[in-house]
Amino acid sequence: MSGVLRPRPPLHYPDRPAHHFLWAAAERSPERVALRYLDESYTFRDLDAWGTAFANGLRDVGVGVGDRVVLAMANRSEWLMAQHGVSQAGAASVLVNPSWKGAELAHAFDVTRPVAIVADGPLAEIIESTGHAGIDRCICVDEDRPAGWGSFWDLAAGSPGRRPPDLDVDLSRLESVLPFSSGTTGMPKAVRHTHRSLSAAIVQRVSAYNMTDADRLQFFMALCTIYGVMVALSAVAAGAPLRLFRRFNAEQVLQNIERERITIAFGAAPVAIALRDVPDLERYDLSSLRYMMWGATPVLPEVAEAVTRRSGIRWMQAYSTTEAGIASNPAGRPDLCRLDSPGIALSDVELRTVDPETGAARPDGQEGEIVVRSPSVMLGYLPAGENDGAFLADGWNRTGDLGWIDPAGWVHLTDRVKELIKVSGFQVAPAEIERVLSTHPGVLDCAVYGVP
Repeated sequence: MSGVLRPRPPLHYPDRPAHHFLWAAAERSPERVALRYLDESYTFRDLDAWGTAFANGLRDVGVGVGDRVVLAMANRSEWLMAQHGVSQAGAASVLVNPSWKGAELAHAFDVTRPVAIVADGPLAEIIESTGHAGIDRCICVDEDRPAGWGSFWDLAAGSPGRRPPDLDVDLSRLESVLPFSSGTTGMPKAVRHTHRSLSAAIVQRVSAYNMTDADRLQFFMALCTIYGVMVALSAVAAGAPLRLFRRFNAEQVLQNIERERITIAFGAAPVAIALRDVPDLERYDLSSLRYMMWGATPVLPEVAEAVTRRSGIRWMQAYSTTEAGIASNPAGRPDLCRLDSPGIALSDVELRTVDPETGAARPDGQEGEIVVRSPSVMLGYLPAGENDGAFLADGWNRTGDLGWIDPAGWVHLTDRVKELIKVSGFQVAPAEIERVLSTHPGVLDCAVYGVP
């Protein structure tokens, strides 16, 4: 094989709502297992059927095109069913972090103005105790739920299984998912992905990750992030089964790779460190694994190399923001994968560097702020004030990342324009922590900064 890595080919992006990927998988391989979680197992037909019934239930209670529905739950099977149902109803899923407390949830409700909430028991209790802004369509996926909350399973089981009509709207404007990213004021901002941008992102990822129905995926990071959304929906689009965990446990993850012959797994720096520190890492048979993706955090080469040396795990680094997919290493060419770069541009992604102050283009190879233009770029932010400065002329989205692009197209990241801190793969704004600390009566003043 040639050692030269060529640019990725242009792709075709279907002009269909994002939920069509699961519809297609259910028609193509109805009895194939799509999802495993704990001791539960669901086929593509199962996931589609429950999501479709839930969509009809939502429509019956008045949720429709252009509405927003909060998904507030930890990783579980119902998350995927609910997201599929919300999408078919024509509404958008507001993806809140299950670790959030009352003030953060209230902020999310305030900026997105949802008409309904789907939550697990613990989050439902928090929402109930702090108030839910007059939202009267509150649905819980657990049997133990607050008074007045409806049952997810009762609503879905009591609704017809026929597919709702196609969404006859502009898919480049209709919201599909709203994950959150840190805002310039310190509070999270909602990232508005449309059906068009989400579908394009899915097609780009399936191609870049060299993903097919012969793969078996494993995921234990949060579904509420764009990382989680992309993994789950790309697995569906590829027709590949997904093993989902509620959280990361090194021994459990390694055992499952061996037992289910997982071919693609996903992680970040804390995961790699935990694997490196497993005393008997060498005893696991991980030969089925084509690669483990390293995303969300910068690669630590000495950690990556130690894990590879002891286990044989190959790392495949990628780079994206909540706002857009950007670059990845060549999953189909493991001989060319690098640890010093998150890769080359995804298909149909344009990248360049600019002066962070003026927005003027920098010459090739010169450091600047990385900007991106792509079919998968978000529509914009909520609140609307966060859009100031988010785009340059002609649709270039500012990433806030400093770096440079070498002549062969490899991206190199060096720093952040603003001092955001990464904690377990999540972006945390110092101002957000400072605001919490300053509410304590014993704190006169404070400052927060990141340390290794």
